[in-house]
Amino acid sequence: MKIKLGMVGGGTGAFIGEVHRIAARLDNRYELVAGAFNSDAGRAKQSAEALGIEVDRAYADFSEMAKAECAREDGIDVVAIVTPNHLHHAPAKCFLEAGIHVICDKPLTSSLDDALDLKRLVDETGLLFAVTYNYSGYPMVRQAREMIRDGDLGTLRVVQVEYAQEWLSTDLEFTGQKQAAWRMDPVRAGSGGSLGDIGTHAFHLTEFITGLEVKSLLADLSAFVSGRLLDDNAQIMLRFANGAKGSLWASQVAVGHENGLRIRIYGDQASLEWFQEQPNQLKFCRLGANAQYLTRGGVTAGTAANSASRIPGGHPEGFLEAFANLYRDFADRIESFMEENPINDVDLSVPSVAEGVKGVRFVEKAVASSENGGVWLNMDS
Repeated sequence: MKIKLGMVGGGTGAFIGEVHRIAARLDNRYELVAGAFNSDAGRAKQSAEALGIEVDRAYADFSEMAKAECAREDGIDVVAIVTPNHLHHAPAKCFLEAGIHVICDKPLTSSLDDALDLKRLVDETGLLFAVTYNYSGYPMVRQAREMIRDGDLGTLRVVQVEYAQEWLSTDLEFTGQKQAAWRMDPVRAGSGGSLGDIGTHAFHLTEFITGLEVKSLLADLSAFVSGRLLDDNAQIMLRFANGAKGSLWASQVAVGHENGLRIRIYGDQASLEWFQEQPNQLKFCRLGANAQYLTRGGVTAGTAANSASRIPGGHPEGFLEAFANLYRDFADRIESFMEENPINDVDLSVPSVAEGVKGVRFVEKAVASSENGGVWLNMDS
């Protein structure tokens, strides 16, 4: 039997809503049966009709949906929240209180207090909560994580991560472009611009692959476009708990870059490099030896990469398949929850509410560091 899925936001024409729907159905584990797709009742109904949702399960708002679905014998098992940042907390809280599992787009919330409130609820209810840091679903990202856990790099020393885009190199938010407008609005996005939008992806990927925790950071945030209210460029130095050092660069004014997420990890025995625009390859260099290019589906791929792959090597997999890996892994968790046989998060690599809280704390610490002239701040205080 398929897992019954609901959705808040993400009406027809919304990019991220369609991404979630594709990811949910790729492995045929979910069925979308209910939704509150838009704050406008008429448009919400139109979206529901276009998506084949029964009229009695097309809701005018998320609170009505949570109340009705938890009362139904065939009510939804999980809800996907695909709204702008400031609209994550209220629906997530509402559905948790209704006893329904949650999949939430990143960042978890637009404030740390709201993020901590959701973690408190998850801890109290014991319900499942996933945050879609989707780059952790790429097979070769999981390969890199596995190799580091196996000690292939030795002791980690340096981590360099960057996420460079050019799409906000002009004042696009003032032209009526909706995606730019909410991302550069402090009310809807929170305190971070490029930092919250793509910097949190880079931060999560760093800790996910390396297994290290960022202990402290020093940030320099800039808004290069005149009149912009939030940062469009972030340069951050990192110190890890094991003594390793790192840097994170997130920019949406990097002309020439479309979606340039790249991470380099250096140990005392070897290094790894992964680039999102060539996601099926992983560069591996041992000290004193020639570089190797490990490929998804190839003979050099390990257990973690192979379990996240769907098609033979040489056939590219990318963004949608990686997103679907999170949905598939979370489906395993939901089914195990129903059978009262919980699965270890470490085994499934699903970003949880705890990772969501870390991402929001990272944004707030970076903003505070920059506002205070670029000072070192501890992540845990």
